[in-house]
Amino acid sequence: MALAILARRRAAALSAWRAYAAAAEESDVVVVGGGPGGYVAAIKAAQLGLKTTCIEKRGTLGGTCLNVGCIPSKALLHSSHMYHEAKTSFAHHGVKISNLEVDLPAMMAQKDKAVAGLTKGIEGLFKKNKVTYVKGFGKLTSPSEVSVDLVDGGNTVVKGKNIIIATGSDVKSLPGITIDEKKIVSSTGALCLSGIPKKMVVIGAGYIGLEMGSVWNRLGTEVTVVEFAPDIVPSMDGEIRKQFQRMLQKQKMKFMLKTKVVGVDTSGDGVKLTLEPSAGGEQSILEADIVLVSAGRTPYTAGLGLDAIGVEMDKAGRILVDKRFMTNVSGVYAIGDAIPGPMLAHKAEEDGVACVEFLAGKEGHVDYDLVPGVVYTHPEVASVGKTEEQVKASGIAYRVGKFPLMANSRAKAIDDAEGMVKVVADKETDKILGVHIMAQNAGEIIHEAVLALQYGASSEDVARICHAHPTVSEALKEACLQTHSKAIHI
Repeated sequence: MALAILARRRAAALSAWRAYAAAAEESDVVVVGGGPGGYVAAIKAAQLGLKTTCIEKRGTLGGTCLNVGCIPSKALLHSSHMYHEAKTSFAHHGVKISNLEVDLPAMMAQKDKAVAGLTKGIEGLFKKNKVTYVKGFGKLTSPSEVSVDLVDGGNTVVKGKNIIIATGSDVKSLPGITIDEKKIVSSTGALCLSGIPKKMVVIGAGYIGLEMGSVWNRLGTEVTVVEFAPDIVPSMDGEIRKQFQRMLQKQKMKFMLKTKVVGVDTSGDGVKLTLEPSAGGEQSILEADIVLVSAGRTPYTAGLGLDAIGVEMDKAGRILVDKRFMTNVSGVYAIGDAIPGPMLAHKAEEDGVACVEFLAGKEGHVDYDLVPGVVYTHPEVASVGKTEEQVKASGIAYRVGKFPLMANSRAKAIDDAEGMVKVVADKETDKILGVHIMAQNAGEIIHEAVLALQYGASSEDVARICHAHPTVSEALKEACLQTHSKAIHI
């Protein structure tokens, strides 16, 4: 015990020493925030020869994504899917299991182990690339200085020629609903429930709500999704969306669309929600053990001293930047969720790389029209480019090619053939305008489509590329064949 205490004290002292050492010498780049955008920007800046310091308030690197977002949610999605498969599909494949049960603490431990390993891995990358890591909450006191309240106590000032704000985003709250992370939880709380609730209500039918709802639905929770809008995932292609919702309903998830929450009662053992139609009307009561508020995210830009130094922001709290990611204050830059654009970890990473490339005198670029989006349910839904609705609204003459997974040999062989691939292409030029995939591992397959759109490929180009057989990726080839001429296997 004494040795452990001594080790912690030494670690704290070393951390403080590094922080004060960082303050003693001006950095070329100071990154405020160590999430996907921030830590990637810091590493890339160092690789480009810039003296770099990264400040992170959490005390562990990786931001929301790695600590309480993308990574732990994917760990639970995978673990819960394994359990669901064992329960519903293994016997069909000749694998019989008796006394199957969920060991929730073990499932959570596996998730936590993955998170811990990855956060430590980023610290290792910082050391490898000679990035100075300061643990604490940073607040700008000038365009070249950041005052840091250190995690281990005390304060230091870090000086930089260029400061990048990469503070990410936070959970968006709803009026009249207080998140206590006990009965009413955010996605953070939904990742660490101590037991499997009998009933859960998810407020919001976006990416995060559907993913976390899927986790607990698979483990035995009765999940009802309440959504103000008439559709789930409004950014999704309409045809894909409808089929996706049917798949989720087949998995016993319930949906109440065009519905709003107008009252919350937590006085009993659970939660009672008062609901009414979005347009107004007769009210109803919906009870749950746990309510997950998943109404989106909001930029984390308050309390950073930005107002004091004159950094311009919009009404939503997003920092306004130019094409080089610079704010209206010389020397202050911003990336990721803190600026307008998709609130996605991979978008933030690309922002970070492009920003520091500009700072190093090079050219950086991010094509925001080609940022892929993935819903990590089962099946997964992935897309890039324009939806059919967007292309139609633009007035461009177009063709659509679709291929069902029921006709894909690999999907049939592994008995996982629910879904489809849809390709939208310009009717005159055959240039691919959008690709939408609902399939197991759609999040992996989509990158062939991203590459195709990035280089202006036609549907014929992709259709003529030899794809390994049997693979689910062949469904994309067939959808392109169907767009250009005619698919072989339907």
